[in-house]
Amino acid sequence: MNLVKRHPLVAYFGIAYAASAVGLAVIGLPRLGPGGTTNPASLAIFPVLILSVAAASIGLTALTLGRAGLSELWSRMRRFRFDPRLYLVLLVPPASVVITLTVLKLTVSPSFAPGWQLFGLPIGLVAGFFEEIGWTGFAYPRMRARFGAVAGAVLLGLLWGIWHMPVIDSLGAASPHGAAWPAYFAAFVVLVTAIRCLIAWAYERTGSVLLAQLIHASFTGTLILFSAAHVTPGQEATWYFAYAGLMWLGLLAATLATRRFIPLAVPPRSASARPTARE
Repeated sequence: MNLVKRHPLVAYFGIAYAASAVGLAVIGLPRLGPGGTTNPASLAIFPVLILSVAAASIGLTALTLGRAGLSELWSRMRRFRFDPRLYLVLLVPPASVVITLTVLKLTVSPSFAPGWQLFGLPIGLVAGFFEEIGWTGFAYPRMRARFGAVAGAVLLGLLWGIWHMPVIDSLGAASPHGAAWPAYFAAFVVLVTAIRCLIAWAYERTGSVLLAQLIHASFTGTLILFSAAHVTPGQEATWYFAYAGLMWLGLLAATLATRRFIPLAVPPRSASARPTARE
């Protein structure tokens, strides 16, 4: 127990990746050849994954920081009063998806036409709410304190993307992805790393886990909502890479444009508003 208290971030990722490993054992590795099918077990594994990171965050916060830590986490989850311009960041994922797919539709193939799958919205809300209790509520502040804001966000984004491996082949309209799976997985990781940096960018300016949950919900929900329904697996990897590229360019532009007039809400090198955890 003392070891967990001394290294809560290691414990958090141990729990998160243990759940991911169980999912991979249940679902199995993706089949890279033709003729594969989507494993229906992925529908049961995905809730396990998102609940595991939320539970790890709450449990480890209680263990390491007690009631004061839980109260502070709850405070960040309820924080909605900040510069109202920052709510516009919620439009970034849907706008980026539509722009990416529309440009590809006009220049490459009609198969890239944006879709309209409304079931993506409630999925996004559930994933955003539970996952960000862990990723932003617990992991990012500690990674930021240890590695800095940029390196912490990028590293967390990579770890977040890889954590999805058990269910990755059930995502997207072209599932299963067969021989295109490695490219699709790489594109997915690059994309979610960009989204993680966007969430971190917003968190730096608000200290709000709530806004992180809403951005995550916007990303996941509209990724499904507008996903091109008639693409091949290779085309799906292509548009994910294009979406990621647009996001990275947007992040660079936003950082350069806003750092002068939107002050940081979280002081540099702090784990949270009142850091007390020891790594």
